[in-house]
Amino acid sequence: MAVLKVKFTKTKRDKLAQILWILNWVSVVSGIILFSLGLFLKIEIKKRNEVMAKGDINSVPNMLISVGVIACIINFLGGKICYDCSDTNKFSRWKLVMLPYIVCTFCFTFCILVGALMCYTMRNELEESLYLGLRDAIKFYKDTDIPGRCFLKKTVDMLQIGFQCCGNNGFRDWFEIQWVSHRYLNMASKEVLDRLKSNVDGKFLVDGVPFSCCNPSSPRPCIQYQLTNNSAHYNYDFLTEELNIWVGGCREALLEYYTVIMRSIGVTALLIWLFELSVLIGVRYLQTAMKNVLLLGDLEGESDGWLLENSFVETAKYNISIIKNLGKANQISTVSGMNDPNIDVQNTNCGKTNVTTKSIPAAS
Repeated sequence: MAVLKVKFTKTKRDKLAQILWILNWVSVVSGIILFSLGLFLKIEIKKRNEVMAKGDINSVPNMLISVGVIACIINFLGGKICYDCSDTNKFSRWKLVMLPYIVCTFCFTFCILVGALMCYTMRNELEESLYLGLRDAIKFYKDTDIPGRCFLKKTVDMLQIGFQCCGNNGFRDWFEIQWVSHRYLNMASKEVLDRLKSNVDGKFLVDGVPFSCCNPSSPRPCIQYQLTNNSAHYNYDFLTEELNIWVGGCREALLEYYTVIMRSIGVTALLIWLFELSVLIGVRYLQTAMKNVLLLGDLEGESDGWLLENSFVETAKYNISIIKNLGKANQISTVSGMNDPNIDVQNTNCGKTNVTTKSIPAAS
């Protein structure tokens, strides 16, 4: 029994073909939107790839870009097919192509769904990439004279100012690394030498943060050095007073920024998937309705259209049997106890026996 069978008249078939022709062109626009969203996400990730570790975070934008290009191609072809389906004679040249086209389009719409879901599942990979990338960027903050690292100070400063954050997990991350270059340390100062000697690794560690961590909205001048020393500042209590620096980490700020972008892209991709799925269902109805009208021979009469020719269970069993029989075409079943597979072949007997062969006339 066919699934969701619908009866179509010639007028309904023509209207369906025209509507699908328009919807396929709208789908071309949706493919351009997917391509643009993937390109936008790729550019946003590339802007801050200096503070991201290498990983699979580009898989989502690459997926969206690829799906967008394929959508434009497939829907352009679908528009041509649906336009020709309004004419029965033109449909004849497409009837062998439509079923493979529908199968390919179904796989393509599934890829859109996968791309949409990936926008919601890549948060963990993105968080790990940001954690490792920011950790290395902060560690090399002071290396302004080393090729390949000289740009990291500006990158981190602009990041902390733009996203109103400080450090990787928080401002205390700067306490654990030496972020001031040796070229700016007075090695004749006893205080500097004592700090260098007090550290096992010989690093100059201070309870201070770079200027880019300062909050310009604070009414008090920025306190970026000796943050934990109450006696170093007038009317200052480290434990009770709200600091005039950004206390939130850049990893969380960047993660929230990209999460908002990916959620918006994911919602858009899901809407496009639903739209593409509805167009695919319409093309399936058109294909089966046009196929049946050719089988009936009455081009002006009614015909049935459906999603599946048989029920879901029967269709599943049929496809499973096809999969099981794959590779068995070249296998030869032998009868038990017989080695020759042709030994059981019977000769055709037309009911005539003792047929005399025609003799060849002798030469005169």
